[in-house]
Amino acid sequence: MTALRSDRKRPPAKPETARPSRRRLTGLGLPIYVALALVFLLIPIAYTFVFSFNDSVKSNIAWRGFTFEKWLTVCNEPGLCEAFGNSILVGVVATVLATALGTAIAIALVRYRFRFRSSISLLLFLPMATPEVVLGAGLAAQFLALGTQKGIVTVILAHTMFCISFVVVTVKARVASLDPALEEAGRDLYGSAAQVFWRITFPLLLPGILAAALLSFALSFDDFIITNFNSGAVDTFPKFIYIAAARGIPAEANVIASAVFILAILIVVVAQVSRSARQKKLAKLN
Repeated sequence: MTALRSDRKRPPAKPETARPSRRRLTGLGLPIYVALALVFLLIPIAYTFVFSFNDSVKSNIAWRGFTFEKWLTVCNEPGLCEAFGNSILVGVVATVLATALGTAIAIALVRYRFRFRSSISLLLFLPMATPEVVLGAGLAAQFLALGTQKGIVTVILAHTMFCISFVVVTVKARVASLDPALEEAGRDLYGSAAQVFWRITFPLLLPGILAAALLSFALSFDDFIITNFNSGAVDTFPKFIYIAAARGIPAEANVIASAVFILAILIVVVAQVSRSARQKKLAKLN
């Protein structure tokens, strides 16, 4: 029986030459998808940067020639620099207010137990989940009911209100990861509440606070819908772009947008380089 079984012809083995090619195709799929996604995301940015050098007159749709004049005379476009300054002012003030209030709320929600604590945590997510049209219209109706004249102050209040939720969520995660024993050690060393906060708690929370502040500024600077409902006659940079789009966005607006993008990239690069340098120093010390 064993001899008969051994004499039976076995089917020929399948060639394994196709497996490496399939693996190569499967391995190339993700990089190709990532590359196409990056190209799709960077096309509008590249268009904005290239057309900031366009020698345009009224509209900036067709290419007319290369020039540096728009970068040198960016404020010649009426109302552009004023709108950009308003966006910077609103973003900075709203970021400072939202970061201060949101950090205090985040510490209170994590470290203390009080009535309606869970309800407050739930309500803080409502501005993040509510559509901006509903939020902007509701704030505009509230200001109208109070008889408040719309302007730069109402825009700052509106931006502060919806930025607080993002600050609370960001800083709250940082507070939850902080070990309370570090603060208790500071109190055991006869440190006052203010000394423990500024010398122990605040430095440990600083990365989360900075992340929340950058997020708040980006949201405030980029917002259009809530600003349009509550700004009145005041123009911000997104509002200026929206109004100018009807007749063609000027090249000077592309200049400011390109400069803001380049500045953001430089900040990220400097932060990453400094972080890697600190890690190398710590590795050498260890």
